[in-house]
Amino acid sequence: MSKLRVVHYLNQFFAGVGGEDQAGLPPAAQEGPTGPGRLLARALGDAAEIVATVYGGDDYVNEHPDEATAAIVDLIRRYEPDLVVAGPAFNAGRYGLACGRICAAVQEALGVPTVTGMYPENPAVELYRARTYVVPTGISAAQMAPAVEQLAALGLKLARGERLGPPAEEGYLPRSLRFSQLDDRPAAVRAVEMLLKRLRGEPVETEWPLPAYDRVAPPPPIPDLSRAKVALVTSGGIVPKNNPDRIESTFATKWLKYSVAGVGDLTAQEWQSVHGGYDTTNANADPDRVLPIDVIRDFEREGVIGSLHEEYLMTVGSGMSTDDARRFAHEMADNLRAAEVDAVIFTAT
Repeated sequence: MSKLRVVHYLNQFFAGVGGEDQAGLPPAAQEGPTGPGRLLARALGDAAEIVATVYGGDDYVNEHPDEATAAIVDLIRRYEPDLVVAGPAFNAGRYGLACGRICAAVQEALGVPTVTGMYPENPAVELYRARTYVVPTGISAAQMAPAVEQLAALGLKLARGERLGPPAEEGYLPRSLRFSQLDDRPAAVRAVEMLLKRLRGEPVETEWPLPAYDRVAPPPPIPDLSRAKVALVTSGGIVPKNNPDRIESTFATKWLKYSVAGVGDLTAQEWQSVHGGYDTTNANADPDRVLPIDVIRDFEREGVIGSLHEEYLMTVGSGMSTDDARRFAHEMADNLRAAEVDAVIFTAT
């Protein structure tokens, strides 16, 4: 029996082409596995072989989505795959978006099954999980080995056309799709069984899970901004030169605050961005592009606002989990309330 043919999609970093300096790289291909593809090939075993690796720069693929996706699909088509595997992308936003978009496009254009791997909070999950299978992974590439094992196991089932069970059994994220399934027990019996389990304090899994979203009510408008004390908060990674408090460039575990008392402009000699999720060249040339102290000082002098709070609060948003973001927000809010701040301007990247 011949082996299944697999094409593996990677970004420029995992393909070994380069880091952020090569993020603008257009799509290309090479035969055989490379980088994490070697782990994937081992996990696939004798059942399949990686016939090619297709890759592209994260910036290029996301800034030219139609052109890049069409080019990548054409590259994949040449190898006549039985399965396409993308990533895993873990919690990398641009990489995740590329993996999701490519998997969806391959399924639609070529009719070839696809699977990718991402951290459940990657923004691409919500966009693409209904259009491709997404294996849940850890937050970073430190969990590469188990992620690849899961991709291989699910990918082989998809390539063989096997019928998949529920997400919890097969190891993929729920796809927000509903399928009819016959059950020997009437709905009333199942409902009473769930009710009794709930009354006994036992675990209950609903047959119709509903999404839960944070709802934050907007505060009332400030009646007179010219008398308001305004603070700046940023997730753009702006810190004093050389990052004295060593905040992480991705997966930040803390937030910090720095004084801007008497500061009218952020110069490249004294400030920088340590954010690991975007090209910081322009931000480092003029940090006011991310944290606009210069403009806010103009507003202060012109009487548009009452005053600028003497400290700004910062963290690094790259790879941050929603749990950490929620905790940081509460802690920052407590700090700003204690300082009697009336309004916050929040800047990102």
